[in-house]
Amino acid sequence: MSALVLSLFPGIGLLDMAFEEEGFCVVRGPDLLWGGDIRRFHVPAGRFDGVIGGPPCQIFSALRRLNPLAGTRHGNMIPEFERVAREAQPLWFVMENVPEAPEPSVAGYLVHSIIVNNRQLGEAQERTRRFSFGTAHGARLDRWIAEEIAASRLPSAYSQAVTSSSRAVSVKIGGSGKVKRTYTETGKRHGPGQGPKASLGDMLELQGLPRDFFGDDSPFSVASQRKMLGNGVPLPMGRAVAKAVTRASAQEGRVAA
Repeated sequence: MSALVLSLFPGIGLLDMAFEEEGFCVVRGPDLLWGGDIRRFHVPAGRFDGVIGGPPCQIFSALRRLNPLAGTRHGNMIPEFERVAREAQPLWFVMENVPEAPEPSVAGYLVHSIIVNNRQLGEAQERTRRFSFGTAHGARLDRWIAEEIAASRLPSAYSQAVTSSSRAVSVKIGGSGKVKRTYTETGKRHGPGQGPKASLGDMLELQGLPRDFFGDDSPFSVASQRKMLGNGVPLPMGRAVAKAVTRASAQEGRVAA
């Protein structure tokens, strides 16, 4: 029987897809994309084996120095993840966020974090995330993630992280703290943080998805699709984490998919 997993802040479900591929049965919680609000969401204890999710990270992102207002609309949503995990009382939980974000704290759980770069898993995209794994007995994902990394080859291709702005050129900061303009190979100036815009197809591929992932029937505009992709977990990274959770759970004699 598959382990039942609750997904919080699911977005378009990239982390969910990885856990589903690993054999977990994923139930998606509310998300603003679909008119939901986690602050009104409650779950009964003991129904879910695991809880996964990535609360909005803008307020903790290193790029916030470019826009001090980033993330202030919704604020810090990690406490909502902690609250639902506390209510659900799962055997384990996994929270994904930027490396600068704090670890979740849930009474009765020991939390260990690991920082993973997508390129370590043989992918072109430079994208780093912290995964915090909480269990009652302090199980860790380190060993199993390390095995996934050891089995991967560093790719020859390189790409900066996919972002909601879709820009392929990072922003440069001067000594005064102001944004410096970047330049093309022909000497033309980009606007602050601009540069060439990645195509939607390229963004999909870099996140581990087929170029026709959204399809003709998608109700979202291209701009919205770009934004959702920029907020997602690369599928290869999610797969490595899902496999690690399965192995760590099995080692503890707890729930595996």
